[in-house]
Amino acid sequence: MEFDVVIVGAGPAGLSAACRLKQLSQEAGKELSVCVVEKGSEVGAHILSGAIIEPKSLNELFPDWQQLGAPLNCSVSEDRLLMLRDQQKSMRLPDFAIPKPMHNQGNYIASLGQLCRWLGEQAEALGVEIFPGFAASEVLYHQDGAVKGIATGDMGLDKAGKPKDSYMPGMELHAKYTLFSEGCRGHLGKELLERFELSKEADAQHYGLGLKELWEVPPEQHQPGLVVHGFGWPLDNEAGGGFFLYHGDNNQVVVGLIVDLNYANPHLSPYEEFQRFKTHPDIASHLQGGKRLSYGARAIAKGGFNALPDMGFPGGLLIGCDAGTLNVAKIKGTHTSMKSGMLAAESVFKAIDDGRTDSLTDFGVRFQQSWLYDELKRTRNFAPALHKLGPLLGGSFNYVEQNWLKGKSGVVLRDKLADHDRLKPASMCKERQYPRPDGVLSFDRNASVFLSNTNHEEDQPCHLQLKDAAIPMRTNLPIFGEPAQRYCPAGVYEVVDNEQGDKQLQINAQNCLHCKTCDIKDPSQNIRWVVPEGGGGPNYPNM
Repeated sequence: MEFDVVIVGAGPAGLSAACRLKQLSQEAGKELSVCVVEKGSEVGAHILSGAIIEPKSLNELFPDWQQLGAPLNCSVSEDRLLMLRDQQKSMRLPDFAIPKPMHNQGNYIASLGQLCRWLGEQAEALGVEIFPGFAASEVLYHQDGAVKGIATGDMGLDKAGKPKDSYMPGMELHAKYTLFSEGCRGHLGKELLERFELSKEADAQHYGLGLKELWEVPPEQHQPGLVVHGFGWPLDNEAGGGFFLYHGDNNQVVVGLIVDLNYANPHLSPYEEFQRFKTHPDIASHLQGGKRLSYGARAIAKGGFNALPDMGFPGGLLIGCDAGTLNVAKIKGTHTSMKSGMLAAESVFKAIDDGRTDSLTDFGVRFQQSWLYDELKRTRNFAPALHKLGPLLGGSFNYVEQNWLKGKSGVVLRDKLADHDRLKPASMCKERQYPRPDGVLSFDRNASVFLSNTNHEEDQPCHLQLKDAAIPMRTNLPIFGEPAQRYCPAGVYEVVDNEQGDKQLQINAQNCLHCKTCDIKDPSQNIRWVVPEGGGGPNYPNM
């Protein structure tokens, strides 16, 4: 199938790019065919974010978004910043101590999944073709090496890769330009970064694992618009990160923990830290008496400006979290992803309108002249400061740089060591003991995965591929205690005894939440995440 533009991923970046392309084509009175492929069963099915939405990009894309019914109904009414000192004590930081980028006046507590569904409706109304349930599995190239488009995966294959009765071959989608907006650690984006050496001048990308639950709480303890951010317990000097708790509309509260994936102790379990975190009195008071509605997890790219790759290559662009445009200082990536998609659309439309087939070299100019570039550059030191100096010294540095120096200190903190290289041998680290779940505030993995509505066809090729099947037991287990058992937030990886009584790594791929943590954190970089059949994975209703 031939299109002018193919977009991979129906997230905020991809949908914003699609909408802007059609707006520009209509303004110019020219036909432009735009296609979006989405591996989730529907638009929004795989979308997970906090989320506080800064409407800056939405104001530009659809100035009348309120009249159009965009699902942003709960404006932020109060900001709080807490430091949890231990499992009982905490300290609220005064408002003046909150770094300016973390202030949320004028922002909205919302479901990013619902916003993406709404953006999908706007895109279709503009004439965009959206194909949910189709996973882009392969990048296609012209003979000269330029990107030609993508191929969707075959469906109806058994575990051995042989066709079943339900077999349906994949499709090739060819385009003048292809935009990749798969989200953090997109598997095609990863290929493109390596093939075109897009990150050769950048710092190593850094990641966090975000774990989130949605709760319905009694009306008397619901405080619509309340935003709570914080750091500290249960994380310590062995692991950085922070938490969020937002009171949205309809008596709902979202609570989450972000664990930086640069932690060193292989005994650490981000999932167990999240469950333990909710038992702190300052957090439990918001949830007690409530009902947990949903659970999910997703890696986020948090390297910031210094880790940004070149986004352009012959035949296309990386946009949104596929490129790493999240603003770590704001803990927000929706408005930045949307803006990157809109800039990409303007660059692509100009090229097609001019009859060019170049590498979209003007995208870099548009990006550098935009508020997106300025915003990310001003916060370039935020994540490296926390990585290098810790939450207190790093937080103090960020307060001075952001509040006093307006992000223009002239200092550039670099952080070139990749997250997977930071793990220490298990024998050098203290084991971490976690309490049993109480079934009230804390829960086991299986109960949580059930709430994510995750489902994969069992008889299909495993989408979690080991480059060397011997490495987990030969290297990862004796040296690192096979950390995949603990860093996976869905219990996908287990060390079990086989029929001969030997240890082996069992992969329960049906449980996979598509968070990408295994692809990021495996110390041997032996796990390769590829797409399963389209439609597989979580089905988040409003995360």
